[in-house]
Amino acid sequence: MTKKDLNNWIMYYEIQRLSIMGFSASKIARYLVMDSRTVIKHLRMSTQEYELYLTNSEERSKILSPHENFVKDKLTVYPDATTAQIHDWLKEFHKDIPKVSVRSVYNFVMFVRQKYNIPVVQQTREYFPVQELAYGEQAQVDFGVYIMRIAGTNKRKKVYFFAMVLSRSRMKFAWFSENPFTGELVCMAHENAFAFFCGIARILVYDQDRTIMVKENLGDYILTETFKQYARTRNLILHFCRKADPESKGKIENVIQYVKKNFLHNRPFHDIETLNNEAIAWLARTANFLPHNFTKKSPDSEFMIEKTFLNPYIPLTIENKDIKMYHVRKTNTIAYKSNFYTLPMGTYQGQGTQVKVKETEGSIEISSSQDEIICTHKLSLLTGQTIVNNHHKRDTSKSIEELKQQIALWFTNKDLLMQYLNEIHKIYPRYTRDQLQAIIKALSLPEVNLELADKVLDFSVKNELYNGSEFTQVLMVFISQAMPAKREARIILLDAKNLEKANQTPQKSNIEDYEKIMNPINQI
Repeated sequence: MTKKDLNNWIMYYEIQRLSIMGFSASKIARYLVMDSRTVIKHLRMSTQEYELYLTNSEERSKILSPHENFVKDKLTVYPDATTAQIHDWLKEFHKDIPKVSVRSVYNFVMFVRQKYNIPVVQQTREYFPVQELAYGEQAQVDFGVYIMRIAGTNKRKKVYFFAMVLSRSRMKFAWFSENPFTGELVCMAHENAFAFFCGIARILVYDQDRTIMVKENLGDYILTETFKQYARTRNLILHFCRKADPESKGKIENVIQYVKKNFLHNRPFHDIETLNNEAIAWLARTANFLPHNFTKKSPDSEFMIEKTFLNPYIPLTIENKDIKMYHVRKTNTIAYKSNFYTLPMGTYQGQGTQVKVKETEGSIEISSSQDEIICTHKLSLLTGQTIVNNHHKRDTSKSIEELKQQIALWFTNKDLLMQYLNEIHKIYPRYTRDQLQAIIKALSLPEVNLELADKVLDFSVKNELYNGSEFTQVLMVFISQAMPAKREARIILLDAKNLEKANQTPQKSNIEDYEKIMNPINQI
């Protein structure tokens, strides 16, 4: 009996057992995650009937059966071939292949493998125990991201962290940030780690992270400008692992998972300073105190030996080069890397207005000189573009309540007005400000007075016209009705003498006089 047959019989007896216990077909289907029609079909069959059903299912011809030998030959020569490759080969060498789903091809390939005993060949990587490095020889570095629950709320907060481990003693360090790591933050994290260890390992091992390395070309590594200057200043010896090869720096990979599962899991987020303080305490009582699973020694005790072999550490001040000040133009825009980015209306406060610009993860973050975030934009890869956020065109200097109070000055029935405005807010919650600004613009016409505004409000409420544009249209109709009828147009003369001149008949010329002038020969 094959494994598939065994699973089918287990499912059959489980359905029969649940039915005897009194479960209905629908409840059995929900419990076993099956279609209720399949459950009913199993319940109607006896043991002999089900055995015959399985036998017929195996003997049932498959749509790809004519190509069984082709698939068998390919799998024999290429036992590591994937189902997708087999499917492509079938379409390439057999133009008459019927249209089948990917799942059908997979089932047929697995049927052929099982029938002819052709197992899937997987390439396995050879491993060999790595000897312990000398004290102070190496440290490994990596980054992690985790989503935490904000304390006292159901909201979530994404935090980013940097980790470093000394390869011999397994002494660990972790440092957290609310913002994604930039070149400047990476340098700050290194300084914090070196201060924690009171020294620097001879070699630092990294993954090919974009905050450190721009690209790799056959062993030639091009570092980011910020980290290149920092590494040169610190005289660091750097080693980068190959892409998609986390096993070459397994020690720090384990630390990243350790931080996530032992420290961050189920821990509420208060603020970044508290989190970093909690991390230092966790490192002291758990991560660096408990014996390591492999060495069976406490990282703290081993670090007492290793720290004497580390290169000396002298504090280095990291200048903040990622944040720069930019002048705001009269059009509420800034120029950044040959493009213009819009700011909310009212940001420009006269000549000399400046904002801070910080580039992170393919976007720019614009904040005031007091570090209050104003807006963000996606960084454009083109030049000469104006990147516009239509929301910035709206005047957000006044709150919704202030706009309502401004509108109330035109009306006598304040309660009816608030009822009308609240209904607009209920219908257009995201565009309430736009609706109120449209009403204010309409009420600012010189023809509007209290009496006219009240008429428009009564008409709009009775006819359920809860919209700024409809309010404006009703107002314009009432204004046109209130205007006097147009008088008949008449010609206004410049003075009294013109009336006498208007009744005069102009003198007419005789055409024969012109003919005599033009044809004098005919007159001789």
